[in-house]
Amino acid sequence: MEEISTSTSASASASGYKEYVAGLIAGVATVAIGHPFDTVKVKLQKHNTGQHVVRYRSGLHCTTRILKTEGIKGLYRGATSSFLGMAFESSLLFGIYSQTKLALQGGVQSGEPQPQVIIPSAAYGGAIISFVLCPTELVKCRMQIQGTDSLVPKSSRYSSPLDCALKTVKSEGVTGIFRGGFTTLLRESIGNAVFFSTYEYVRYHLHSHAKAVRSNYNNLVDIGIGIITGGLGGVSFWLAVLPLDVAKTLIQTNPEKNCSRNPFQVLSSVYRSGGLKGCYTGLGPTVTRAFPANAAAIVTWELAMKIFYMAHVPQEASAPICIHEYALGEEQV
Repeated sequence: MEEISTSTSASASASGYKEYVAGLIAGVATVAIGHPFDTVKVKLQKHNTGQHVVRYRSGLHCTTRILKTEGIKGLYRGATSSFLGMAFESSLLFGIYSQTKLALQGGVQSGEPQPQVIIPSAAYGGAIISFVLCPTELVKCRMQIQGTDSLVPKSSRYSSPLDCALKTVKSEGVTGIFRGGFTTLLRESIGNAVFFSTYEYVRYHLHSHAKAVRSNYNNLVDIGIGIITGGLGGVSFWLAVLPLDVAKTLIQTNPEKNCSRNPFQVLSSVYRSGGLKGCYTGLGPTVTRAFPANAAAIVTWELAMKIFYMAHVPQEASAPICIHEYALGEEQV
C-alpha cells in the first residue's frame, strides 16, 4: 500500500503543465512525419472535387507531380504555420483532455475506460483547439494548393504564411481568417471523441494482455502499444470525419468571399457531382498519414510523460512505470 501511495503522488505531481509540454512535443512530431501526406490530401481535395483543368489520378500521381515541379520542399509547403499551430493545438488537446477527464472522475483515478468521461473530455478539448486550428489550417491550405500550378496566377500567390495571413485579413477582414470555423469545430469535436475512445479502449485491452512479457520488455511493450493505439486512433478519426475535412478545405480555399460556409451544403454539392467517393476525396494519403503521424504523437507524448514522471519518482520506488492511471494501478498492485 505504501508503494502505491508513493507512485500515485508522483503521478499527480507529473500532471498539470507537464501534460501540456508533452502535448506540444507530440505536435511537432506529428507535423514532421505527417505534413507531406497532408499536402497531397489538400491538393486532391481542392483540385479533384471541382471543375478544374488539373486532376490527379491518385495520391501517388499527386506526390510525383509535386516532387517533379517543386522538389521535397513542395511537400512541406505551409509547414511553418502547421508546426506552430499543431504544437500549440496538440499541447492544448492533450492537456485539456487529461485535466477534464480527471475532473469528471472527481479526481479519482479510474481503471477501465469510461465512455461518459472520455467522450465529453475529448469533444471539449477538440472544440477548444478548433479556434487555434482554423486560422492556421486556412493559411496552410492556401499555401499548399498554390504550389507552382498554373491554376493559381503568380500575382495571387503568397510569399510566406505571414503574407497569406495578412492578405487574407486585408481582403476579408478579421473574420476571414476564421473562415471554416464551424466546420473545424465539428471535425475536431467528433473526431477527437472517436480518436480518444479508440485509443483508450485498445490501450486498456492491450495492456491487459501484455502482463506476461512486461517485466522483461517494459519499454518495448509501451512503444509497441503506443504505435498501435495511436495509429488506430488516427485512422478512426479520419474515417469518421473526412467528409467534414473535405468541406473545410473547399470553404477555406474558395476564392469567392461570399461562398457558402455551411459544410452540409458544400458536401451536398460534392455528393451530387462525385457521389460518396467525392466526399472521401484524399482518403488514401489521409489514412496513410494518419497511422504513422498519430503513432508518433502518442509515442512521443507517452515518452515525454514517462520522463516527467520518472523525474518525480523517489529513487527507492522501483516499480514498473506506465503512462496511464489504469496501467499504473494494475502494475503497482
